[in-house]
Amino acid sequence: MRIGVYGGSFNPVHLGHLLAAECCREQAGLDRVLFVPAATPPHKQDHPLASADDRVAMLHLAVGGHDAFGVSMVELERGGVSYTIDTLASLQDQFGDARLSLILGPDSLALLPSWREPEGILGRWEILAVERHGLDDVATIVREPRLADLLGPQRAATIVATRVVMPAIGIRASDLRTAVAAGKSIRFQTPRAVEAYIAAHAVYRQA
Repeated sequence: MRIGVYGGSFNPVHLGHLLAAECCREQAGLDRVLFVPAATPPHKQDHPLASADDRVAMLHLAVGGHDAFGVSMVELERGGVSYTIDTLASLQDQFGDARLSLILGPDSLALLPSWREPEGILGRWEILAVERHGLDDVATIVREPRLADLLGPQRAATIVATRVVMPAIGIRASDLRTAVAAGKSIRFQTPRAVEAYIAAHAVYRQA
């Protein structure tokens, strides 16, 4: 079994996240995609987070009905700052011989050298890089000096060759939070059930 591990704050989950996951599932032949909401993302500690309960509830609403999508509570149950190497190790223990692939968007891929034990991640698990058509270029990102030094030529070539290309959707969770706080519409940017949940529970109204 091949499982895509898709971490993030999902604050809130939106259609860009879901489309990226579906493109990964289809293009990389994943059997399952696990959305892993972070307890405290190490690179986003200055961003206001909705409660864990709200973010998990919205994720379940967003992925409900898709047999290949699921939500893992591994980081929330562990608590504290969420380090990817710990998450992958926990999931590997949970799923045994499953082949785990770490799904990374362009921003996360570029930041990989600053993560905890990136060499440990690369030595044990695959990177599945996502490229938004016309907006990002994974081949350019892997040539950035720090990332190029970390990856080496062979691993960088593999990441480029196996990259997943999705439509150019520029939705950002921060823009959705700002819109909600200002009383503006987020229709067609997140699933209708998530939009309704945000309204019913006044999520982000104080952002």
